[in-house]
Amino acid sequence: MGGVMQKFLVASMFMWILPVAILYGFNNDLLPGKEEEGPSSNASGSTTLSPHSLTLLSGFLAVVSVNVVIVFYICLALKEPTDKHKPDASFVADAKDSVKKLTSGVPSTDPALKKQE
Repeated sequence: MGGVMQKFLVASMFMWILPVAILYGFNNDLLPGKEEEGPSSNASGSTTLSPHSLTLLSGFLAVVSVNVVIVFYICLALKEPTDKHKPDASFVADAKDSVKKLTSGVPSTDPALKKQE
């Protein structure tokens, strides 16, 4: 169970860190997309993005980064061996017993079920 929790915590950290890092990088000119205005910027021939476009691009990339982390986590979860995790025997027995009570028509003594009726 520790391996599953560790994968979950790492994926959760990356779902917070990556978007914040992308937004921080775009807002502080650490990532490309905006060039400083000056006499040398026009001579290079490269294109610059407007602040509105830069905001949209950074937001889009932040959302995409979260989705990539989610897909990566799902792939890790699907690769987990299914026989590795066994349910508790007493829990399974209690669950089977409660299903038998519900399907047999025997009135239950559970107060939660009485409230629903």
